[in-house]
Amino acid sequence: MHLDVIDLRDFYASRLGLITRRFIRRKVRLLWPDLNGLRVLGLGYATPYLRPFHGEAERIIALMPAAQGVTHWPVEGPNAVALSDEHELPLPDASFDRILLAHILENTESIRPLLRQVWRVLAPAGRIIVVAPNRHSLWAQIETTPFGQGHPYTSLQLSRLLRDSLFTPETISHALYMPPFSSRMLTGSGVAWESSGARLWPSWSGVLITEATKQIYAVPPAAGLRRVPARVRILEPARPRALPGGRG
Repeated sequence: MHLDVIDLRDFYASRLGLITRRFIRRKVRLLWPDLNGLRVLGLGYATPYLRPFHGEAERIIALMPAAQGVTHWPVEGPNAVALSDEHELPLPDASFDRILLAHILENTESIRPLLRQVWRVLAPAGRIIVVAPNRHSLWAQIETTPFGQGHPYTSLQLSRLLRDSLFTPETISHALYMPPFSSRMLTGSGVAWESSGARLWPSWSGVLITEATKQIYAVPPAAGLRRVPARVRILEPARPRALPGGRG
């Protein structure tokens, strides 16, 4: 079941959410250092991690599941977000070079139809990044953050799921080693937790950040590749207030 968009927005506006955004953004940026001229799509609630690419990519939009809801993004410009059924993305074939999935794979009830749609709209040389909760982590056990909801994954489970959906996993990165609590002491020492955790207990990270490429030598089942009419419901909600430090 999808989380409510207001709960997601409020989490990323919190002290813990801001540092979560920072650490995951850093890993995503390392995987995608230059998106100049590329077309970027965010699925789920990916907007907290799309900010570094805004103004760099040729085109960047975000689709949010209808069951989740939608908020305006970016806060300082025209809305680039729309509602969509995740198993019927209203987008042309091979229309995006990069696709970032966050807060969707663990919550959707249509995992394989979703991934077939991702395969369809991804360009032949395209890449995806999946941000998903790590089953081995404390973050997956504590329900006070979005990463404690839905179905967490091990790195093996996530890799197998992607391979079965005709993607080739290339890199698995890790982030969020500090406990998922918002005390000032913990968030203030987040950098130390991140550095120590990567060295001492790498498999216990809060999230898995997996990059994969599209396999183009096989064709998924036709039922998952049918074209759908471009019928996106675009909402223009009231603009949320800017987050601390101008982050959106």
